[in-house]
Amino acid sequence: MVAWTRPAASYRGGVDSLTLPRSVLLALWLAEPSPGSGPVQRLLDAVQGEDEPHRVSTTDDGDTPASLADLVAVWASGPRTVAAVLPAPGDPAGAPASVAGAAQEAGEAVLVSTVDGDWAAVPRVQSFGSVYEPGYLVTWQVSRVPAWQNALVGQVGTLREAERELTGALSRATEALTSLDVARWREDAAEQIAALSAGADPRWSLPPGMDQRRVRVLTQAARLRAIVDLATGDDGAAVNLWQVDQRSTALRDVDRAARRALAVATHPAPPVR
Repeated sequence: MVAWTRPAASYRGGVDSLTLPRSVLLALWLAEPSPGSGPVQRLLDAVQGEDEPHRVSTTDDGDTPASLADLVAVWASGPRTVAAVLPAPGDPAGAPASVAGAAQEAGEAVLVSTVDGDWAAVPRVQSFGSVYEPGYLVTWQVSRVPAWQNALVGQVGTLREAERELTGALSRATEALTSLDVARWREDAAEQIAALSAGADPRWSLPPGMDQRRVRVLTQAARLRAIVDLATGDDGAAVNLWQVDQRSTALRDVDRAARRALAVATHPAPPVR
């Protein structure tokens, strides 16, 4: 049996910076009601970070926005509903069927509903440079999709459910890893996990005035995904295939809960108090 490996991280920057997936940042900022060049520029700064300026391509005929700035200007010109989804192989996690394959490969997508229809945008990321000076070329593949809001509600649930699932997944993973004695990490990995567990400030560029419950869910989910990244790069003390499988199952459970939580934090449903 082959150990589960998490798909390549859809966020850049790694454990130290706890960078959110581009789709999550785009959904959070695009949902902001304020039009105008100021908010658009803040969105671009947050989503693009140190990437090269993002490009856009489309599967539909007609005029195609050439850049993310152009696309945002179109979508932000009227009423809209936005959400991010973070699928993985075998788990579409709310991604519409027509883009599920591409979204699972990318590990993320943005869903947008406007008066002109419903859309999905999947980022294609190409890296260049070195480990010391990495760079990224990002192209958002935009496609028309059927109405997605009702289906997504059933997929991602509420913030309260997301918090509960995160807590439960972490508890189950900790119990499994401890009982299997597979928590003996490399020294550098152990130090990074300790730093993540201590709750360092991720210093994200989030829209001003975001509900603190959503911020809390985003932070906990991002930390858990970073821990999963570290765990999948270290085989711990697993000595047989059964232990490897049990460990992989525990990590998959944590990653699924974290992905769902990141998505629900961008969901258009009102926060549950």
